[in-house]
Amino acid sequence: MVDRVALFVTCLADTLFPQVGRATVTVLERLGIEVVFPVEQTCCGQMHANSGYPGEAEQLARRFVEIFDGFDAIVTPSGSCAAQVREHFPGLLDDDDRGVPTRTWELSQFLTGVLGIEEVGSGYTGTVAYHPTCHSLRLLRVGDAPTRLLRAVPGLELVALPDADECCGFGGTFAVKNADVSTAMLDEKLAAVVASGADAVCACDSSCLMHIGGGLHRRGIHVQPVHLAEILAS
Repeated sequence: MVDRVALFVTCLADTLFPQVGRATVTVLERLGIEVVFPVEQTCCGQMHANSGYPGEAEQLARRFVEIFDGFDAIVTPSGSCAAQVREHFPGLLDDDDRGVPTRTWELSQFLTGVLGIEEVGSGYTGTVAYHPTCHSLRLLRVGDAPTRLLRAVPGLELVALPDADECCGFGGTFAVKNADVSTAMLDEKLAAVVASGADAVCACDSSCLMHIGGGLHRRGIHVQPVHLAEILAS
């Protein structure tokens, strides 16, 4: 049993979705875990690596390792940032990573895989469709961890999302550099969300939810984007 973890909040949660960071803390503390927030933390370097700046990405990776090295577990509410640390840090740092990548977990992985917990004492009313984000699905391979957690929430009805494993079109800087393709992919994802009949669409990444939520809002579709941590904290 892990009784103390470090929270890696991520840039997006820190600047745009602080409620996701707070929800993550709420869930972990409800389970009796002490959460420490290293205030020196910054970006993990994912954006830099994806944009072709490996030198800058390496510097941020080394800074991350320095800051989080003293913790047995690092938990983050982001599949994409967890994937950057777990999957790409070893290559960036030539395995000089002090084992930090193997101790870094996306929230659903940590709850189900490390703690062996599915019921976290939450409650939610409504229908929810789950969107498996690309990094959580293909790099982290979280599998059914998020849906197992959602199914364990009293009052929540999990409904199927058509073509769930198709990308929403965000892809970080991809949405900026390839706006037309990104928008076309988003249109297909929004159609799937509407077809599901869900009241809310859930994911493990605020970035994808920002993309999907923006599309829902602009098109006047009344489906609520909500992070997995927010549902589990409810």
